[in-house]
Amino acid sequence: MTVPLAALRRLWDSDEPMLGGWCAIPSGISAEVLGAVGFDWVVIDAQHGLIDYHDLPVLIPALSNAGVPAIVRVPWNEPSVIMKALDAGAQGVIVPMVNSPEEARAAAEACRFPPHGIRSWGPARPTLYAPDYTPDTANRQVICAVMVETVTAVERIDEILAVPGIDAVFVGPSDLGISAGFLPSADPVDPEHVRLIRVALKACQSRGIIAGIACGNAALARRWRDEGFRMLALPSDISLLSAAAEQVFRDAGGGVTPTR
Repeated sequence: MTVPLAALRRLWDSDEPMLGGWCAIPSGISAEVLGAVGFDWVVIDAQHGLIDYHDLPVLIPALSNAGVPAIVRVPWNEPSVIMKALDAGAQGVIVPMVNSPEEARAAAEACRFPPHGIRSWGPARPTLYAPDYTPDTANRQVICAVMVETVTAVERIDEILAVPGIDAVFVGPSDLGISAGFLPSADPVDPEHVRLIRVALKACQSRGIIAGIACGNAALARRWRDEGFRMLALPSDISLLSAAAEQVFRDAGGGVTPTR
């Protein structure tokens, strides 16, 4: 593991906006390509991507080789999958659909060893590269981000943020839109949809907790950065590949009937 175990925590403590990549393709090459770009971190999406646990021991080292910390978005708020992602070498996790302080506490405790949590000892990869890896250092270095992506979560945001061990809130604008009765969109235009996102942002700012959000394009990343979001996730490798392939196809005249 060529990335220091504390690398992600240092980013969290820097007070600077962070741009992240998003890996949804179960390929070490795809992950390494993203890592070589220079992102501050890359999320491995084991919730909505095509990635399973058995892909993590390939994808995380690929990002480590590129010098980029790996964050795993786990499939659900279930302790064993959170612990296994960390044991595989992830420096942090994103936990989806957290709607209450009880659910936030379950996520935070699964990330940390006693006395601050319930994580069981068995860090298979981290101890290979950090002989001094201990429960205490692991507890201080890990990043636990919970997703706020429903109206219920926004209504209870202050209670969620009061839970010890929550390092970030990651807003999922599409699911939040669906929860509020709108079509899913990473580029919200309805005032109520935007208001809900801003409520989550302001709550994080008032407590000094990092606010993150999924950004469908570079313009959205700039927009949300200017509003105060610091954890800015750019489109996934699938989205980027699809958009680039479509663009080069059109530029080469694809889909256009030639005239003679």
